[in-house]
Amino acid sequence: MPYNFARLFSAIVVLMFAAFPSSADARADEPRPVRLDVGGVKLNSILINAGRKADLPPIVFIHGASTSLYDPMFSFRAKLEGRADLLFVDRPGHGASDAGNPQMILPDEQADTIARLMKKRGIGKAIIVGHSFGGAIAAALAVRHPENVAGLVFLSPAVYPWEGGVAWYYGAAAVPVTGSLFSTFVAPPVGLLAIDRATKAVFWPNQRPANYVGKTGAVQALRPAAFRHNAMEVAGLSNWAKTASLQYKSIRAPTVIITGDADKIVSPDVHARHLSRDVSGATLVVVRNLGHKSDYVASDLAIEAIKKVAGYKSNLAAVRKTIEKRIAVDGER
Repeated sequence: MPYNFARLFSAIVVLMFAAFPSSADARADEPRPVRLDVGGVKLNSILINAGRKADLPPIVFIHGASTSLYDPMFSFRAKLEGRADLLFVDRPGHGASDAGNPQMILPDEQADTIARLMKKRGIGKAIIVGHSFGGAIAAALAVRHPENVAGLVFLSPAVYPWEGGVAWYYGAAAVPVTGSLFSTFVAPPVGLLAIDRATKAVFWPNQRPANYVGKTGAVQALRPAAFRHNAMEVAGLSNWAKTASLQYKSIRAPTVIITGDADKIVSPDVHARHLSRDVSGATLVVVRNLGHKSDYVASDLAIEAIKKVAGYKSNLAAVRKTIEKRIAVDGER
């Protein structure tokens, strides 16, 4: 029996690594991920330069929980390549980035690290696009490094304390000692069986693309170290936000906040609507029947928001209506 379990676990590990997009699998003309030391921790990132025809400022994409830089690349690369320098970052502990010190689970530390990465990548000031947990890091960047922030686009952000704690598996993985055991021996096999249903739930009521899991390397989030790091981040976010959110009123960068009224992962009332009241001049866009994956399902609206914070003429209402028409019957199929 122990031998069979060992074989099963080994097979799961192989599947997790095989499913992840890698530079070795990339075409010769594909941008390669680069790991750079940014103050004692190596961050993995992909920078796609626009060249001379750029019509937008540089854009930095910060992904949410349980994912990697390939998630925003899947949503935005094809639509924005050539229009701006695009920096996609694996947050600390995710993808191919180091986890760093214990404080690196907090958005403040991650924001400082990404600011250092921007400097190393030659990006002085950029529009910051943060989805879900990435929204907390975008907010921390705006508070702590305003000189690096040309504008902010928050997509279904998680930025305030909330009632009710976190999902049981995050709690189980975050505790000392037994959390490591849970992340090593329970999360990978159970998560591998549940990943199809889990990713569909994140998109619900909207349709998850059939190739989403493979293209974004979603299975990598089940690696023991990554799973536990992610759990500790999520478990600590609400407490961090109790004090950090008091600083949001100091944000002066042009800001657009996009959320969906059908988001069951991050409450629009607790987070997006509250943020729109705290950030002076922020524009809030609430999309009917949109779930949590605003970065993919409403990517055209996010791009319109990028144009707006860059100072260009935009029509958020028209794009919102187009998306609402397209997704109106999602969840009824």
